Amino acid sequence: MVQFRFLGILMAVAIRTKKPLDLHLAPWVWKQLCCMPLSGADLEEVDLLTYRTLQGILHLENSGITADNFHVMIPLDSFMAHSADGRLVPVVPRGQNISLTFSNRTEYVERALDYRLHEMDSQVDAVREGMSTIIPVPLLSLLTAQQLEQLVCGLPEVSVEMLKKLVRYRDITENHQLIRWFWQSLKEFTNEERVLFLRFVSGRSRLPSNLADISQKFQIIKVDRVRHRFVR
Repeated sequence: MVQFRFLGILMAVAIRTKKPLDLHLAPWVWKQLCCMPLSGADLEEVDLLTYRTLQGILHLENSGITADNFHVMIPLDSFMAHSADGRLVPVVPRGQNISLTFSNRTEYVERALDYRLHEMDSQVDAVREGMSTIIPVPLLSLLTAQQLEQLVCGLPEVSVEMLKKLVRYRDITENHQLIRWFWQSLKEFTNEERVLFLRFVSGRSRLPSNLADISQKFQIIKVDRVRHRFVR
């Protein structure tokens, strides 16, 4: 929990300093940080197999499964489900002692879905606690999950057009043939290669969503060197 709290501090510092983190979290984590309600679609986005399994237990209309053959066809026999880390855990207190039947399958699916969606509430609370030491976290509820992710992580794509807005030319113009070759080469880079270039010239791995937040641009300088000719 201390580490999750520290993660929250880092995220808030990234917002304050406008220096994004290259951070990859499940989409529903951003929603939880913004106090947005979760739904089955959020589980489907990160764990399709579990979501489809739960939906298969719930909707048996055209499957030929009845109360008589339910236990034969459904491989679960109690209110247990697999957690995010693969453990088989009860979805309600003493769930291992509650039999899963055809008649109570709707309740089971609701409880299992609720367990998975809120399995990491305490970790998210620790992240919010860490963020609260730097920024007023009640304001997060005014943001969407995508907006918060962009504030913390910036833009995942580094395009040539963005880079052109962050450059200063010294002793050379943007119409010079060398500069045209330079930008053409960057266009042929993959996004991962452009991220490495950005890290080389600025120390950043991500660009903020608002490029105006970057106060220091990188420079392209023309250096004239004497060419030595060697004659044998």
